[in-house]
Amino acid sequence: MQRPSILAVFVVAMLALGASAYALAEPVRTPHVEAELVASRTALTPGQPLTVALRLAMQRGWHTYWQNPGDSGLPTTIEWKLSAGLTAGPIQWPVPRVLPVGPLVNFGYEGEVLLFADISAVPDFLSGKTTTLAARVDWLVCKEICIPEGADLALTLPVATQGDADPRWGDAIARARSALPRPLTGWRVSANALGDKVELTLMPQAGGGDPGALRFLPFAEGKIEPAGAQLATRSGSARKLLLPVANQRVGDFTRVNGLLTASNGFGDASAGIIDVPLTGTVAPAASAPSASAPSTPVFAAGGEPPLPLLVAMAFAFIGGVLLNLMPCVFPVLSLKVLGFAAHHDSRAAMRTHGLAFAAGVVVSFWLLAAGLVALRAAGQQLGWGFQLQSPAVVAALAILFFALALNLSGVFEVHQLLPSALASWNARNAYVNDALSGMLAVVIASPCSAPFMGAALGYALTESAVVTWLTFTALGLGMALPYLLLAFFPAWRAKLPKPGPWMLRLKHLLAFPLYASVIWLAWVLGAQLDNDAVARLGAMLVLIALALWLWPAMRSGNRLWGAGAIAATVSAVAIGWPLFTAVPAGETAAVRTALADSGPWRSYSADRVSQLISTGRPVFVDFTAAWCVTCQVNKQLVLNTDAVQQAFAGSNVALVRADWTRRDLDIGRALAALGRNGVPVYVLYRPGKAPLLLPEVLQQRMILDALATL
Repeated sequence: MQRPSILAVFVVAMLALGASAYALAEPVRTPHVEAELVASRTALTPGQPLTVALRLAMQRGWHTYWQNPGDSGLPTTIEWKLSAGLTAGPIQWPVPRVLPVGPLVNFGYEGEVLLFADISAVPDFLSGKTTTLAARVDWLVCKEICIPEGADLALTLPVATQGDADPRWGDAIARARSALPRPLTGWRVSANALGDKVELTLMPQAGGGDPGALRFLPFAEGKIEPAGAQLATRSGSARKLLLPVANQRVGDFTRVNGLLTASNGFGDASAGIIDVPLTGTVAPAASAPSASAPSTPVFAAGGEPPLPLLVAMAFAFIGGVLLNLMPCVFPVLSLKVLGFAAHHDSRAAMRTHGLAFAAGVVVSFWLLAAGLVALRAAGQQLGWGFQLQSPAVVAALAILFFALALNLSGVFEVHQLLPSALASWNARNAYVNDALSGMLAVVIASPCSAPFMGAALGYALTESAVVTWLTFTALGLGMALPYLLLAFFPAWRAKLPKPGPWMLRLKHLLAFPLYASVIWLAWVLGAQLDNDAVARLGAMLVLIALALWLWPAMRSGNRLWGAGAIAATVSAVAIGWPLFTAVPAGETAAVRTALADSGPWRSYSADRVSQLISTGRPVFVDFTAAWCVTCQVNKQLVLNTDAVQQAFAGSNVALVRADWTRRDLDIGRALAALGRNGVPVYVLYRPGKAPLLLPEVLQQRMILDALATL
């Protein structure tokens, strides 16, 4: 027997080493996915297709998407980079899972999935050498949030006249390939359009059997609504499936093409491919989301989908707690904590103080809920913070905040302004003061929308009065919780500094957030009315300050100063009275479109948004108001930054700002259609897809991740 040459042994060894190195190659790992290219055979054979699979292994609870992701998401893509003489076929998709996400439905994969492609080589391709199959792979992986990920993958194989089944992946690929969906057999399928529904009819042929529960998964977006109910009926041996037409149609709808899954299977297959012509007339779909006919929104990272009652109450409770951290509530929060530091009452008295404050908070939320329900029953389009749309309320709050700030600055003491009998009553009813402080906290908090509050309030104000009351109660209890904890746990209060001279300095310091709040309210008033209103408010506040400074002297018997206090008070009322009778004209769509656009932002109208989307352009809408502190913070820290503006421009996103500072029925209806009843609200309208809702508190990364879904 002739022994092999040393050269032959070396070549065989190198080929074996290359195959071994490939088999032992480490996959690419991203934060949530492990990805690699694997092949069914150990070599690429010219003239014969080689099955190569993209293996994606997701972390527990995370998923990637099918070729039609459903209501949201993006399909995985493979961009092959192959040598001349090699061609790659399209992705062959396994049957996906149906992934419900709140009211939405997505189609995708959890755990591990193999996505197949056939690689073919011309007959004379590099025989006896090696070749590298390279590809750029991108996917969207989602759990509560969605993260675009990707990797550059490569697979090096020898080129040989034949190749064995890969010892590691050959069997797994063979099993997965055998489970790929194939054209449906044993049934005759027809499709008929019935307005906004499509009726699929399945007639069994020989050996059809009972397929069990049916579900249709369309290959293309914009044909069948993924989350819509699919009604199955039986007529003799025929099966019928009634499918809802997509809310936002994309392209012509002349064929029904997709997967039909069956709980009992179609013979040895769990799903079958159908592709049949569509007869009849399909109802026209809305060309773009509007205030009257929106598509169901998708909720981005941190956003909240429509909720069951208990979840809405939990979100409202958490939102109430977080409301204490919002900028507009800070002054009252600081004053209350200062009050706890000053109190040395008994444990029982402190608990009563805390309960009185909490009662004021909760009762105020009940009054807000009752007002909103009553006004909505009368046909008004109102939402959270609606009272700040009134110049009279804004002016009254500015006066209240200014007076509180003057009190903290030491200009006057409250007991100096009260008649002796009323001052004595006030001292005996400290708990009434606590309740009034709680009510004041709610009035101040109403311009703010904390995280978790948006969906809870939107849910509450679209349900029954009982649901609204329960949700607002949970919101009030959440806001009152920190004060109750301080009142009921003395050990926590012991961690506060002991009373002393520092308290007077802190009292003076806490006046400045209130002065800042007055400036903000003056700006809101200017946005609602005009600059004259701001000047009028300023003059009124100066006169009020003068009157408060002079008032103690009047009580001490100084008639001249007393006359000055009275004159200042009368002048303040005369100058400020028009602010309490002014009614700002609500902005209609016609008025808004006549306004000059500000920088890259265009003023809002439902028609403008629809027209922009109809051209295939994505639209980002900022629902905002001058009285919304969170809105202004988001603008300065996120929306107006160079990085975000460049990202918008790079994705050709039209920017639209819906300003709800004044009452606006169109904007109110648009918010209600999105399941929201307050601002801020941020929504990215994506042509051919459902709108994407972002959280109330923005970060730059949230905007960039949202734009990656376009």
